[in-house]
Amino acid sequence: MKLRRLIVNGDDFGFSREVNEAVILAFRRGVLTSTSLMVSGEAFEDAVALAKENPGLAVGLHVTCANGSAVLPTCAIPHVTGKDGNFPADPALAGLRYFFCRSAREELFNEIYAQFEKFAGSGLNFSHVDSHCHMHVHPVVLDAIIEIAEAYGIKRIRVPADNFFSALPFLHSPVKASGYALVFKLLTQRMKRILRKRGFIFPQSVYGNLLTGKMSVEYVLSLLDRLPNDSAELYLHPALPCHSLDEVDAQRLQRFREFSILIQPEVRFKIARHGVALSTYSDLEKDL
Repeated sequence: MKLRRLIVNGDDFGFSREVNEAVILAFRRGVLTSTSLMVSGEAFEDAVALAKENPGLAVGLHVTCANGSAVLPTCAIPHVTGKDGNFPADPALAGLRYFFCRSAREELFNEIYAQFEKFAGSGLNFSHVDSHCHMHVHPVVLDAIIEIAEAYGIKRIRVPADNFFSALPFLHSPVKASGYALVFKLLTQRMKRILRKRGFIFPQSVYGNLLTGKMSVEYVLSLLDRLPNDSAELYLHPALPCHSLDEVDAQRLQRFREFSILIQPEVRFKIARHGVALSTYSDLEKDL
């Protein structure tokens, strides 16, 4: 009989020291089992060192091709990044560029490959692959990631097919969110077909997309009462507060709230009460 598995992932590992510290504390003291590493993040080296000090923490690659920095220099990917070395901040704008510009597609493949190379060079083992802003639901990005991941022997990837009705009571703008959810449903259905055909493994349910930046302990506790009898992933964006109170804005406060969710005793208690096994992507292979 299969276990009810739950992967609890912290995104944006390597983005900053505040994120890194929150991920490690949530792993040591809370329910976090996994994290996704931004290899172009300013705290990448710090994240790698911390991951090696905590070998039980599963670390995957958080591919970045929107709202972040590139690994390759701008001169190597001029159709993908600006002069500052950053991708377009708007994922929709980035997606249009990758779809319609052939040069951008070729450069994007090289950039994603460079991110895989940098992760591999860190000495960490690939737990899984996902992406910043879920850009890998984009057909061009997904095709590149699949090809490169297969070359590295990686067969585990996130499919961000969130459940609209689980999130509905906590949504501030349900009508707007319903359109967003429909687009992701169509894109993730395509993802699942392709990934199954290529032998990839992924959790059957993923939670966090529809409430990105608005996650609450009430939402998480409600999810734990209705997890599927299979595998699921819950991802959050934890971070500790900055040392200066002047730098604490709404986004940083939300990241601290999400860290707090991960160390809540009530969350751990409910996971145990429902007989859910805290797991990683590698554990999914045990149920095949």
